[in-house]
Amino acid sequence: MSDNFVVHVVDDDEAVRESLTFTLNASDIDVVAHASAFDLLEHVSSLTNGLVITDVRMPGMTGLELVARLKQLGVSLPIIVLTGHADVAMAVEAMKAGVADFLEKPFDDAALLTAIDAARQRLQGDAGRQAERNDIAGRIALLTAREKEVFEAIVEGESNKSAALKLGISPRTVEIYRANVMEKMRARSLSDLVRMALLLKPTT
Repeated sequence: MSDNFVVHVVDDDEAVRESLTFTLNASDIDVVAHASAFDLLEHVSSLTNGLVITDVRMPGMTGLELVARLKQLGVSLPIIVLTGHADVAMAVEAMKAGVADFLEKPFDDAALLTAIDAARQRLQGDAGRQAERNDIAGRIALLTAREKEVFEAIVEGESNKSAALKLGISPRTVEIYRANVMEKMRARSLSDLVRMALLLKPTT
C-alpha cells in the first residue's frame, strides 16, 4: 500500500502472526508483527499511519485492555479485534471501546481485507460518515416493529434466550427475526450490526 500505511498485527500465536503477515503482504499491505500488547506499546511512537489488528485473548494484556491503553495514549488509529471465543456481549463491549471492527476466527481473507479497507476509508475523515448513517437509517426503516425490537436486543448483547424472555416469544422465533434483521440490514456479522447501531448513536 502507498503513503506508508502499515498494519500492526498483535497476536501471541506465532502461526497466526505469520499467516496474517503473509496474507496482507500478498495484498501489498505493509505489516509489522508484535508478539504481545506490550511489544506494540514499546513501538507506540511509530503508530502514525495505518491500523492495529489485535487478538482479544492474550497473556499479560488482553486485546480490549490494549484498546483502552492506546486510547489513553491518544493513539487514534482504527483497531480490528480478532477472537476465537466471540459472543455478542464481547462484540458490543469491543465496539463501545472504539474498535473499528470485530472478526471471529476462523475468518476468510476476503473478510479481513474488507474490514481493513473499510477502516482505511474511515480514516479519510467524516465526509462519508453522514451518508453511511443515512443509508443505515434507511435499512432500519425497512424493519418491521418486531424486527426492530430484536435488532435492539441484539445490539445490546442479549442472547436469543434472554431476548425471547424480554419480548415474550420463543428463542426459535428470535432466531428467525434475527436472520431477517441481518439480511435486511445487509450485515455480514454481528459486529457489523453493532457497528451500524453505534454509528447512529455517536458519542458526544
